[in-house]
Amino acid sequence: MRTRLLAATLTALAAVSLAACSSSGSGAGSDKATTAAGAPTSAAAAAASSGSPASPGSTPAAPAPSGTGAADGATGAPAGSPPGASAPGPDASAPAKPAPPADAGLPPKPDADATGKVVAALNAIDPAIVGGKPDQAVEQARKQCQSMYQFPKDTAKLVELADRNFTSPDHPQGFGPDTAAKINDALRATLCPSPR
Repeated sequence: MRTRLLAATLTALAAVSLAACSSSGSGAGSDKATTAAGAPTSAAAAAASSGSPASPGSTPAAPAPSGTGAADGATGAPAGSPPGASAPGPDASAPAKPAPPADAGLPPKPDADATGKVVAALNAIDPAIVGGKPDQAVEQARKQCQSMYQFPKDTAKLVELADRNFTSPDHPQGFGPDTAAKINDALRATLCPSPR
């Protein structure tokens, strides 16, 4: 009984595979393939349920050719895809990692007490850094904190960015690398959160 059921199932599978093979080249023949594939499957199911052999001398069907089935063998694209489509990459189902927000690492505007600490630390290095404009100095400090968040281990880049961010009328090109390094240390101690 199991042999008859197996033979009927394999015959039905072969008929479906052959129908799919013959219709893979044209979109118009897909309805015919469905109809043709449906008839043997029904006959095989009827033969399996009645216990009679599907056909005398039937042999197990050979596996379907590699070009048929869920994907087109030439391109790897899913069946029914437009010509020239290719298979999605291995990471296509994995969600893309979202980009960090534009304000990542930017600390909130400090309150009066925190602002006083930042201004005092910068004035201790050189009063010209603040230059009588504490709000501007704090905004420059916040931007430098964001750079520290983005490049936590690149000391040379952070010195370069601090030298570029902190300027004054007397120092339009910055205060130099030594002062820039001190600015970074002062900001780490007063305003910038610890790096990732």
